[in-house]
Amino acid sequence: MLTVTVPSTDVRDRLLAGDVPPDVRLVTWDVASDLEDADDVAMVVLPNSSLDDDGWRRIAALRGLRVVHLTSAGYEHALPRLPEGVLLCNGRGIHDDGTAELAVGLLLASQRGIDDAVRAMGRREWSPGPRSSLADRRVMVVGSGSIGSAIRRRLEAFETEVVMVARTARVEDGTQVHAIDEVADLLPDVDVVVLVTPLTEETERLVDAAFLARMRDGALLVNVGRGKVVDTDALVAELEAGRLRAALDVTDPEPLPAEHPLWSAPGALVTPHVGGWTDATTPRVVRLLRRQLTRLAAGLEPENVVART
Repeated sequence: MLTVTVPSTDVRDRLLAGDVPPDVRLVTWDVASDLEDADDVAMVVLPNSSLDDDGWRRIAALRGLRVVHLTSAGYEHALPRLPEGVLLCNGRGIHDDGTAELAVGLLLASQRGIDDAVRAMGRREWSPGPRSSLADRRVMVVGSGSIGSAIRRRLEAFETEVVMVARTARVEDGTQVHAIDEVADLLPDVDVVVLVTPLTEETERLVDAAFLARMRDGALLVNVGRGKVVDTDALVAELEAGRLRAALDVTDPEPLPAEHPLWSAPGALVTPHVGGWTDATTPRVVRLLRRQLTRLAAGLEPENVVART
């Protein structure tokens, strides 16, 4: 019998409502307290919230553990804490549509002035004026994984020209993907930059003062990836100068302190890291976990392996 822990009774009950291999036992565990009968735990599905040192200590104590499973796409926070001999899986595919929806929503809100209109409503002020379209704009998407591809498909429906960028150049689904070292040459010719890259040593502070300086006047930066990909001080300087605009679902620091200048920077729109937090999320978590349980019970390696120790 393989024991798999899941972070909530909701996820457990949804899994049990479908096909679960007969030799898999599901246990609800949020890693906030010690687990009884822990020796036969084969996979732990972590809660969305970050674990403290005690949580990782409890995971390391599971002697039969084979897999630590995240429901987030990002996994950089778990890499340093992964016990030896354990696979790390992420939630690739779970948040593609929700994050892509928000990326396009932020882009549209900024282009069409919806954020300004909401503020004007509070003042009961009717102030029409011309705004930028999304149609006919040139949009660069930095990050060509599953979320980046989902963003590209949606943007194409708005009659935009999409420029895809990834670590290496390639052709993907008939689309030319540019290498990251081409970005400096591409930036002056795009109207919008959408960031959906994971946080790695290569991408931390990728968007620095030099990157921002290459963007054309009035361009928009959208970040739905990781806050630390952007040099926040450099971005604030551009916003306060009125040269660039930004729509951010992720920030550095995060949560954004109440006194931080991003809250009041002109041309800034901030949402509190909710890209993948929708009512479509849990059903997609359950679908992925059901496949993982089937593979685990069959002795196969699970999907979405991002690290092994």
